[in-house]
Amino acid sequence: MLPPDLTVEIAALIAAEGPISIERFMGLANAHYYATRDPLGAGGDFVTAPEISQMFGEMIGLALADLWDRAGRPDAAYVELGPGRGTLAVDALRAMAVAGLRPTVHLVETSPVLRALQEDRLPQARWHDTIASLPIDRPLLIVANEFFDALPVRQFVMTQDGWCERMMDRVDHGFVARPAMMTRNDIPAHLRDAEPGTIVEQSPAGRTIAQALAQRLVTQGGALIIVDYGHKAGAHGDTLQAVHAHAYADPFVDPGARDLTAHVDFAALGAAGAAGGARVTGPVAQGQWLITLGLSDRAAALARRAPERAEEIAAAYRRLTGADEMGELFKCMALVAPHWPNPAGF
Repeated sequence: MLPPDLTVEIAALIAAEGPISIERFMGLANAHYYATRDPLGAGGDFVTAPEISQMFGEMIGLALADLWDRAGRPDAAYVELGPGRGTLAVDALRAMAVAGLRPTVHLVETSPVLRALQEDRLPQARWHDTIASLPIDRPLLIVANEFFDALPVRQFVMTQDGWCERMMDRVDHGFVARPAMMTRNDIPAHLRDAEPGTIVEQSPAGRTIAQALAQRLVTQGGALIIVDYGHKAGAHGDTLQAVHAHAYADPFVDPGARDLTAHVDFAALGAAGAAGGARVTGPVAQGQWLITLGLSDRAAALARRAPERAEEIAAAYRRLTGADEMGELFKCMALVAPHWPNPAGF
């Protein structure tokens, strides 16, 4: 069981082994954070798209059902990585059922707190600690909404002496990131002579998972739809951030008590998926993707059915699609089995 005070554990780890990577720090912090709370909603730390409106999960469900239909309607499994409270899955599965798709349900979740919430909503589901135990006998319709941003990242910084990995060290008032461990091998060629202070982030775990799932799709069929916030290609800079009580916080204070995330590098995920043999479509902006799938029509239909909620529905629509809300920062990308058609919306 994780200790109640992760700060003490990490401080002891640094005292025993020396500075640790930001990747290791972030991994320990988020493992503790998600294992000990429900972080979602007004009483938590952040709100995700499925909690904003049922329309988000419905659009994903209809996109997957359409893809399944064009692929010949095989027996399939719905898989969600990091499904939160299960809200997206409930909405997606309801929309799928309307289209005739009733897949088996598989949720990759390690948090006992969130598993309990998911079980209340999705009693038919099977749970998995990792992707390794997912079914191997049918196509996989996989959704990863705000999953990859919470995976640990490594950070590299250009110094006067060359590229160094940023490491976490202990100081009197807490933790601090410092350059250490010279390296060049992990730096993209076009950045190896960058200006001092340049920071590059990489997510080894994200690339590993994307490639492994792509290999599954090649063998079994299906697709992985990724929705997350990040950049399309090759951006650099320090994007590690913490959120607590719906406000930004210091990511190096109170590890395990706040959500740590970093922008997703969609180019890196796409390259990993292609290396695994999948076809890559996107990324496209979330707002564009949802509107192409029919979000405007769905919002209008909901408002006609419940006119007293018209303002609430319009606000949710703006939040999901607005360029100054989630519409541009959040991106959508798909990894697709080579013998399957492309999902709609890309």
